[in-house]
Amino acid sequence: MEENIGGEELDNIVILNDEEGNEVKFEFLDLVELDEEEYVVLLPIDEEGEEDEGEVVILKVEDTDEDSDEESYTSVEDEEILNKVFEIFKEKFKDDFDFVD
Repeated sequence: MEENIGGEELDNIVILNDEEGNEVKFEFLDLVELDEEEYVVLLPIDEEGEEDEGEVVILKVEDTDEDSDEESYTSVEDEEILNKVFEIFKEKFKDDFDFVD
């Protein structure tokens, strides 16, 4: 599953296309580096523009063409990597968010 960022970024809002080509809005929360790879932490936003109080989405940043301004993201299947990235994120933002295990 590969997703490309659209041209729109307003107030940390990122618009991605899912595997069916539907636009999905996310709030960009953080960029986390782990083992020389970069991962974005995104919070889904529903149709009314409200933040979803559920889970964040973690996607791996793929290398892109130097000619293109678009970044490409892929889903992360490895639970261990997801957990490590989320732990780094939680530690950085422990004072900003109430995390529920």
